[in-house]
Amino acid sequence: MTGRVVSVAVLLAVEAGLALLAVLVHHAFMAVYGDVTGTAFDGFTWGLTAGPSGLALGVVVVVALIGVVLAPRLWMRLTAVAILVLMLLGMLAVTPSALGQRLERFDAAPQCVIEGTDEPMATADRESQRAFDSIEHIGHFSGGGMSGVGGCSRGFVVVGDVDVLQHYRAALPAAGWEVVEDDGRHLRAHHDGLAFEVLPCPRGGVVWAGSDDDPAFGQVRPEQAGNEICPHDL
Repeated sequence: MTGRVVSVAVLLAVEAGLALLAVLVHHAFMAVYGDVTGTAFDGFTWGLTAGPSGLALGVVVVVALIGVVLAPRLWMRLTAVAILVLMLLGMLAVTPSALGQRLERFDAAPQCVIEGTDEPMATADRESQRAFDSIEHIGHFSGGGMSGVGGCSRGFVVVGDVDVLQHYRAALPAAGWEVVEDDGRHLRAHHDGLAFEVLPCPRGGVVWAGSDDDPAFGQVRPEQAGNEICPHDL
């Protein structure tokens, strides 16, 4: 019996170490890839299903079950379960901090100008940036998108339930832009030879800026605009 108690005690120590490691893995994963579009609990559950957090949870669950089966005393079985519960609470507790760290990596506005870009793309990027800088934006921009002589596009995520088109319906006229297209699926505006267009996505949206002679997102016709333009993570 003494040897069994010692073995289970060691197993509980291993479970506790793995649980702590699982919390650290969850925090690191969420700080880089976490879903910032919902609540902290939404991010927590997403992390358990989309990354290594779920695998780490599975390992700890297996060790906890072994401890429950082998433990000769009630307090040992309760300890094995308690460690598992505390690990989940720890993951939930660190999720807001991790998501906050991820949001710090986003920009408050789209950024198109990249140092060292050759002409004529550099000039086109500056013109797109001028258009973006004149507008009050919404959401968090990751920097991902496409740039070229035909315009610059950047994706963004929004936190909570936000009407992307409604925001720009108000922000564009306030900045002196004239809305020329608004069909409920995308919105286009012109100002001083520049064009701006926004397309909502399931978790945010995509904005584009360029010359008012150019089609947004490289599309020939506005009616081609749709969710196929949205990146997979939006």
